[in-house]
Amino acid sequence: MAELGLNEHHQNEIISYMRFARSKRGLRLKTVDSCFQDLKESRLVEDTFTIDEVTDILDGLQTVVHSEVESELINTAYTNVLLLRQIFSQAEKWYLKLQTDISELENRNLLEQVAEFEKSEFTSSNKKPNPELVKPKLTPLHDGASELLQKEIARLQEENEKLRSRLKTIEVQATSALDEKSKLEKALRELEIVQGDHKDLCELESNMADLKYKLEKTLHDSTASQKSLEENLVSTKHDLLKVQDQLAMAEKELEKKFQQTAAYRNMKEILSKKNDQIKELRKKLSKYEPDD
Repeated sequence: MAELGLNEHHQNEIISYMRFARSKRGLRLKTVDSCFQDLKESRLVEDTFTIDEVTDILDGLQTVVHSEVESELINTAYTNVLLLRQIFSQAEKWYLKLQTDISELENRNLLEQVAEFEKSEFTSSNKKPNPELVKPKLTPLHDGASELLQKEIARLQEENEKLRSRLKTIEVQATSALDEKSKLEKALRELEIVQGDHKDLCELESNMADLKYKLEKTLHDSTASQKSLEENLVSTKHDLLKVQDQLAMAEKELEKKFQQTAAYRNMKEILSKKNDQIKELRKKLSKYEPDD
């Protein structure tokens, strides 16, 4: 329905309740009107009244009207509680939990909307009531459907318990598998560490063997080289002595040959003559030098 936002079935239920409420309200209004009418007929029989008499009449009327209005308000509240009880009882049979918003009961917009809905439904004098709306109470659930629902709920609960049990078993198995996996991973890491240490030891032994081999080879090569160098040194010394002797002999031979050449003799004669000249000059100079 467009006015209250409910489907047709619920709209009919609301209309049925509003018809019931209207009839009760009409009865109470008639009761209030009868209170005033009784007052007129029973008390207002004289032409003049004193202030005390008027006050007494009004106090009596107030008491009667207050009692009638209070009784109607209490009855309306109890009626609403019974209506909610029917709705909640029907919902509980389907294992539903309904909720209400008390603050919406004072929503002026919604109240005006309900008033407009009531006006549109009940102000038409030619409008006939729908026979389906005249229902004293909610249609109860069928016993067969309720029994089937109970069986289905029991079956689902049993299946749920089986699933819970299976889930616990799977969780235990998963926990055991995780523990086993952790143990295997730890053992694998330890094995890798041992293998790594063994591998490092093998590499170290291999490196030591290579180093030893290279050292022995270097030592052997060094010994051979030293021996070769010593032999070469002795041979070189012999060759050096031999060359020195040959050089000395060559120098002597060269000097001997030079002394035998004409140039050497001429040079020797020139040096001798020069020496003689120097001696002669010294003698002459000595003559001209003064005596001390």
